[in-house]
Amino acid sequence: MGVIEETDVEQVTLALLDAANDRDPVVQEQVRKSILTLGNQQPDKVLSMCQDYLLKHPKLVVGHRVVVLQTIELVVKSRIDDISYPKIKSVIQLASDEMTKSKEVVPEWQQAASNILVAVGNKYINDIMEEILGKFQPGVLPHFFVIQTLANLSDSNVYGMVPFLSAIMGTMLPMLGMTKQDNMKWVFSSALCRFSESILEYLANLDKAPDPTVRKDTFSSEIYSAYDILFNSWIQSRESKLRLTVAEALGSMSHLMAHDKLEEQLPKLLPTILGLYKKNSEHYIISKSLYQVLEASVNMGSRVLETQIDGLLVALHQQICSPMDFNNPPTVKNHNEVLRCFTILANTFTDRLMVFVLQRLENSNERNRMGSLAVLRHLINSSTSIMETKRLLILASIRQPLADHSNKVKKRVVQVISAMAHHGYLELEGGDLLVRFIIQHCALPDTYHRPPDPEEVTNEALRSMCDNTLHLFTTTVGRLTDVLWPMLLCYLTPNQYANATTPLCKSLILLANKKQTAQEPNFIIDFNAQGSFLYRCIGVILQQCYNKELVRKQLQEMLIGTRHNDAIERTGVAMGIGLCASSHLDGTLEKLEEFGKSDAFRKASGIFGLLKDKNDVDVEKMKSTLILCYGYVALHAPEDKLLTRIDSDILHNISKNFNTKDLTMKLSLIHSVGLIAKAISKSVRKQGFLFSRKQELMGVMMISSAVLMNLSLSFFLSVRRAAIDCVYRLMYIQLRYEGFSLDYKDDSVEGLLDVREKLSNPDHSVLYKTCSELTKIISKRLPQQQLSTLLFMLYDGLVDSQSNCSRASSVILNTLLKNRGAGLQDLVPEMLEVLHSRLQVIGEEQVKVAIGQSILILATQHLQTVVNTLVAYPLPYDSWSCEMWIALGADSTLALQIMEMMIEKLNVMVPFVDKKESMLRPGLTKVTTSQPLAMTCALREMMLNGQSAEAVAHLFPKLFSALLVRLGSSVGVQLPKDLNNICVSLCCVLRVAVEALRILLGRAQLDAVVKPLDQDGAWDKMKDPQQHTTGVTLLSRAMAKHAGPRLPAIVESLCPSLCNIYECQRITVTAFFSELLNHHVVTELMILDMLMNNMMERITDTCGTVRMLAVRGLGNIAVGSPEKVNKYAKELLAAMSSGMEEKDDPGKLITLEAMSGMSKILLYLDQKNVHLLVENDEIRCASIMLLGNLSKFGSGEPVFKDQIHNVLVSLLLHLSDPNPQVVKACKYAMRICAPVIGSEQISAMFQKHLLEEKGLHYGEFINDLTKYLVWSKSFLYYKNMRLVMLLQDPDPLVRVKAAEAMGHFH
Repeated sequence: MGVIEETDVEQVTLALLDAANDRDPVVQEQVRKSILTLGNQQPDKVLSMCQDYLLKHPKLVVGHRVVVLQTIELVVKSRIDDISYPKIKSVIQLASDEMTKSKEVVPEWQQAASNILVAVGNKYINDIMEEILGKFQPGVLPHFFVIQTLANLSDSNVYGMVPFLSAIMGTMLPMLGMTKQDNMKWVFSSALCRFSESILEYLANLDKAPDPTVRKDTFSSEIYSAYDILFNSWIQSRESKLRLTVAEALGSMSHLMAHDKLEEQLPKLLPTILGLYKKNSEHYIISKSLYQVLEASVNMGSRVLETQIDGLLVALHQQICSPMDFNNPPTVKNHNEVLRCFTILANTFTDRLMVFVLQRLENSNERNRMGSLAVLRHLINSSTSIMETKRLLILASIRQPLADHSNKVKKRVVQVISAMAHHGYLELEGGDLLVRFIIQHCALPDTYHRPPDPEEVTNEALRSMCDNTLHLFTTTVGRLTDVLWPMLLCYLTPNQYANATTPLCKSLILLANKKQTAQEPNFIIDFNAQGSFLYRCIGVILQQCYNKELVRKQLQEMLIGTRHNDAIERTGVAMGIGLCASSHLDGTLEKLEEFGKSDAFRKASGIFGLLKDKNDVDVEKMKSTLILCYGYVALHAPEDKLLTRIDSDILHNISKNFNTKDLTMKLSLIHSVGLIAKAISKSVRKQGFLFSRKQELMGVMMISSAVLMNLSLSFFLSVRRAAIDCVYRLMYIQLRYEGFSLDYKDDSVEGLLDVREKLSNPDHSVLYKTCSELTKIISKRLPQQQLSTLLFMLYDGLVDSQSNCSRASSVILNTLLKNRGAGLQDLVPEMLEVLHSRLQVIGEEQVKVAIGQSILILATQHLQTVVNTLVAYPLPYDSWSCEMWIALGADSTLALQIMEMMIEKLNVMVPFVDKKESMLRPGLTKVTTSQPLAMTCALREMMLNGQSAEAVAHLFPKLFSALLVRLGSSVGVQLPKDLNNICVSLCCVLRVAVEALRILLGRAQLDAVVKPLDQDGAWDKMKDPQQHTTGVTLLSRAMAKHAGPRLPAIVESLCPSLCNIYECQRITVTAFFSELLNHHVVTELMILDMLMNNMMERITDTCGTVRMLAVRGLGNIAVGSPEKVNKYAKELLAAMSSGMEEKDDPGKLITLEAMSGMSKILLYLDQKNVHLLVENDEIRCASIMLLGNLSKFGSGEPVFKDQIHNVLVSLLLHLSDPNPQVVKACKYAMRICAPVIGSEQISAMFQKHLLEEKGLHYGEFINDLTKYLVWSKSFLYYKNMRLVMLLQDPDPLVRVKAAEAMGHFH
C-alpha cells in the first residue's frame, strides 16, 4: 500500500467516522478495521481526528460515540509505543471525561471509555492513576466506572497497580459504609475481588515485581475492614448477582486476611457460603469462593476447619451429585471447582474424607454413586501420594458399585478403573475383578429399545468405552502388561464373554508382540496344567465352525483324548463340548450317545481284568465325564431347542446312572442335574413346559446328596431319614412324659419334618442352615445333663479330616451355644480350653472363624468368666490364645465392655512388686505382676481386629491414658523368673505396652501421629529406661500436632495418675504433660489451666525426675503459650527460683531446667511482673545462689570476672537486706566468688567474715573492705559506674545504699 497524503488521511478518516454508526453491524466492524489501518500508519493524526470528532459532535447518539471510542481503544492497543506522550495525555483526558460526563450509568458508552484508560494504563499507569484518583476523592462516592476502571487496571497491569492499592483501599473503605445502591455495592465488591487477585499474583511472583518488599500483611488490615462490611451486610442482599459477587470477593480476600482473623471468622464464613447454594441457581462462583477459603484455611494450618468438615463434605457431595450439562459451561466449571475443594480437604482430612466418600458408594441412589465415583476418580488422579495408603481400601469399596445396574454408574466406574490402572491399583489383590468388569462390558449386547432420556448411556456407548479402555490398558499402561498376560486368555472361552472376543484378541495380539519383541520369558505359556482352558478354547472355535464333519471329528478326539481320571480335565472337556452345542446341538447329542455306546465303556472282567494296567482309564470316571457333558450341553443349548430334547436325549442318557454307588459319578450327577435345572428354569420363563421327570430327579438328588451329607454331618447315610423319624418320635415320647396329651402337636417338633426334607438339598449353605434349624429344635428339648456330652462330641467334630464335617460341627455347636449356652457357666473354662486345643490342629479357615464365633457367644453370656479364664492363660500368650482374644474384638459392643473392664482393673491393680533378686546381691528388683501384663497383651490382640475400631474410637481417651500409665509402670520392670527362660523377647514388659499403644494409635486412624514416631525412633526410646522420657516427649509432641481435639479427655483421664504412689507412672505422665505445654493447642483447647495446676503440684514431688520434668513443663509455657506467661508470672517465677536452689539435685538437672525455663519466661514478662524478680525474696535468694554456683564453672574466664565486678556492688548492698535468707545467700555467693575478684586479702576477708550463720557489722565490714578496694583503679571504675546506675533504681532503699556506698569509696 502506498503512503497516503495527510490531507487524504483526514478526508478518509472523517468519512469513516461519519459512517461509524451504520445500522449494519458488519459495516460498523469494517469501519473500525479501516480506521485502525489508518491509525497504524499515522496514530497521532487518527487519534486527533477521533478526539476532534467527538468534541465537535457533543450530541452524537450513544451508539455512534461508542464506535468512535472503541476505535480509539484499538489504535491505542495496536500502536501504544508509537503514540506521542502529549497525545497520550489528551487521550487520557478525553476518555476520562467521556466516562464520567453522565452521572447516570450508561454501560456501553462508559465501558468503551473505561477500556481506553485500561489500554493506556498498560504503559502509562502513573498518568492514568493521576487522572482517575482525581475523581476518587475521600468522603465522596465516585462514579461507578471509576471503580470499574480501577478494577480492570489491577487485572491488566498487576505490577503497575499493586503499589497503588494500599492507598486506594484506604480511600475506598469509608465509602463502603456510605454505599446504599446495589450497583455500587456490586462494583466495589468486584473491585475488591480483582484487587485481592492482583495482590496474590504480585506476591506469587515477587522475583519479577518492581518492589519485592511488598508483603501480605501490608494489606491485611484494610482487607479485614472491607471483609467486615461485605460479610456482615452485603452478602445478605436480596439481589442474586450482588450476593455472588460478594461471595467471589470474600474468597479472594480470605488469602490476605490475618491468620487469627480468618480463623475467628471460619465458623461463620463457611456455613454462610454453603448457605448460598440454596439461594442461588448459579453455583460456580460459590464453589470457586469456597475453594479459595478452604485453600487459605489449609495453608495457614487452621484448627477450626476440622469442626466444619462434616457440613462441608455433605454440601460438596450434594454439589458433585448435581447433573453436569456440557452445553452449559458454568455447570462444568462448578463441577471442577467442587472437585478442587475435595482435593484440598483430602490433603488435611484424608481419613475422614475417604470414609465419607466410600460410605456414599454404598448408597444405591444413582446420583449419589455417580458423584462419589467422580470424587474418587479425581482423588486417585490428583492426590497420588495421599491415596497411596488407601489403595487396598478403595479396591475393597469399589466392589459395591461394580454390581450397579445403571449404565450411567457403570460409565463412572469405568472411568475410576481407568484412573486406578494408571496408578498401580490393578496389580494389587482384587485388581483382577476390575479387569473382569471391563471385559464383561466389552461383551454387552445391543440396546434393543433406545432410551428416552438423552443423558442415558446406551449399551453400545458403554461397550465402546470399555473396548477403548481395554485397548488403552494394553498400549499405554505398561505396568499392566504382566497383569493382562496371560489373564486375558482365560476370558476367551466362557460363553458370557463371547461378544468380547474381538477386543480381547486385539489386546492379546498387542501383548504377545510386546512380550515376544522384548524376549520376555513369560511369553511362552505352559498349558500342560491348563487342559481345561484349551478344551474351552476348542469349544469356542467349534461354535464358529460350520463344517459338521469337522465338528464331529473334533468332538470324537476330545472325548477319546481326555484324561478322564483328572477332575479338572473332565470338567474342561464337558465345558468345551457344551460350548460347541450352542451352535451344533443335534450333532453334539448324537456324538455323545455314540460315545456312550462305544467299546471304551466295556469293563474288563475275569482273570484278564486282574492284569489291567494301573494307568488304564476307570470306566466310572469316563461315565462321570459323559454325565457332565450332558449337563453343560443343556446349559449352553439354544433356548428354543432345549425343552424338546431334555427328556429324550439328555435325561434319558444320564438316568441310566442314577443308581450308581460311585462317589465321583454321584458328584457329577448332582452337578449335571443342577446345570439342567438351571437351563430349564431359564427357558421356561419364555415358554410353557411340563417337567414330567421332576419327581424322579428330586429323588435322585436326595439319594445322591446323602453322600455329601455323610461327609458334612455325623449321621450315616442309611439311617439319615430314619434318624430324623426317631428324633421326631422321641420328642413326642418326651412330651408325653411331660404331661402333654396324646393328640398334642408341638410346632417345633413338627418342624423336624420340614428339616428332613431340606436335608436332601445339595447346596452346602442350605445344608448348614438346615443343620442349624435341626439343632434349634433339639436344643429346646435336650436335657441339660446331655447337653455337655453333645457339646464335647461336637468339639471332636471340629477337627474332622473332612472339611464339610468340621464345618457342620461348628454350625451345630454355635447354634447350641446360642440357645443353651447361658446355663453352662461352670463349663465355660473347660470349653475354652478345648477350643484352645482344637485351634492348634484346625487348618480349615472357615472352622477357625466359627470357633471365634463360639468364643464371642460364650462371652456375651458369661463375660466375666470368659475374660478371667483367658487372662489366666500362661504368658507369653501362644498364637492360639492370641486368636481367641482377637476374636473377642470382632463384636464392637462386647469389645467395648471388655476394654472398659480392663481399663478399670489396670487403673487399680498393683503393676509390679519389689523382690530381692539374690541373697548375695543387695537391693530390690521390680518384677511385674501377671494380671496387668496379661490384660495389656489382651488389649493389644483385641485391637488387632479391625472390627474393634468403633469400641476403640469410643474409649480412645481412656485406653490411651491406661496404656500410657501402663507404659510408665513397665520401665525397669522384669518378668518373673518362671517366664525369663521362655523367649523373653515375646513378652518383654515394656515391649508389650509399647506395641499396645502403637496398635491403639493405628486402630484409631492416627497414622499422622504414628509416622513421626516411627521416623524418630520414639518406640525404641520408650522401651529404653535411659531414654524413656524422651520417647514419651516425642509421643506427646506428635499428639499435640496431629491429634489435638483428643487431648482434653486424655489429660482429664491422666490427671489422677499424677497422685499415684508409683513414681514411674508419675514420671511418664509428667513427661507427657510437660511437652504438651510446649504447644499452643492446649490453650486453644482450654486445658492450659489444668496442666499448669498439675505441674505446679509436681514441683514438690518426692521424685527428682518428676520435679525436673515439672519445671521443664512450666518453662515450656513460654514457647507454647507465651501470651499466658504474665497470667502465671508469680507462680512461674517462684517455681523457677525453687528449682534453681534445689538441694536434692545430684546432676544439677533441675537447676539447669530452672535456668532454661527462667530464660524463656523472662522474654515475655511485662514491666509489672519484672518487679516480682526484685520484690520476691525467694527469687532474689535463688538468683544470688545461682550466681555463686556459676562461678565454679567460669572462674577462669575474663568475661565472667567482669560480670562478678559488675554485680559485687549489688551483693554488698544486699548484705544489709531486711530478709535474713537473702543475706545468707549473699554471704554464700561472695565467699564462692571471692577468688574471681583477684585479691587474696579480699578473698581471705570474705572467707573469714561472711559465714551464713555468723552475724555481720555491716558498716565496719564495708569500711574495712574499702581499704583493700581503693588500691584497684579498674575496680573503682566498675563500682562507680554501677553505683551511678543504682542511684536511678525505683526502689528507694537501693538508692540510699548506693549513695552510702559511693561515700565509702570516695
